[in-house]
Amino acid sequence: MANLQILKMMTWIEETFFEGVLLDKPARKAVAMALIKNPLAGKYRENMDELTDIGDYLGAMLAAKARKALGIRPEEVEGIGKGCLVGQDGEAEHAAAILHVRYPEKGFGKSFREETNGGLAIMMGNAKVGCMNDTLDIPIGYKDAAFVCTHWDTISVNIPGAPKRDEIVVIGVITDTPRPNARIPGLRIKDVRLFDGQR
Repeated sequence: MANLQILKMMTWIEETFFEGVLLDKPARKAVAMALIKNPLAGKYRENMDELTDIGDYLGAMLAAKARKALGIRPEEVEGIGKGCLVGQDGEAEHAAAILHVRYPEKGFGKSFREETNGGLAIMMGNAKVGCMNDTLDIPIGYKDAAFVCTHWDTISVNIPGAPKRDEIVVIGVITDTPRPNARIPGLRIKDVRLFDGQR
């Protein structure tokens, strides 16, 4: 991909063993991040298709890296989330072009879902224009039904020394467990009816 310059990639796992009580099974989150040059830094463009193409490519790549870090099959993915941290010579709309544009045949969400066995629910995400060493909180939700409250969660991420003014950090997150010690009342995976991505 001509306009994609990947400068650095990071993949890591968070495992929680204790949350009020010792958990029977560790709650796991995997984060995959790509630091890229922003091809539109310092420029104004009405058409940002090149960023959407980059998002489509990175969606699959980051989902695969995160999933492989957990050592799970696509159907074992439960929670998903996404984010972008744009350097100061970029715009919030650059993040939207990467993360949120939905074409029938492509886009970050579409390629990410294909690598994580689909998913009907909206893919929660967060984005902002920030500075070097900034942190972004990535919201997480169950991939097939937005109202599964056991999987509403957040993880804070950053790449040290990034993003510089002309860079973007693109982030994908997956989980294969609920939130640590999730126990508030609400919809559970076993009760989901797969028809609208909500319940």
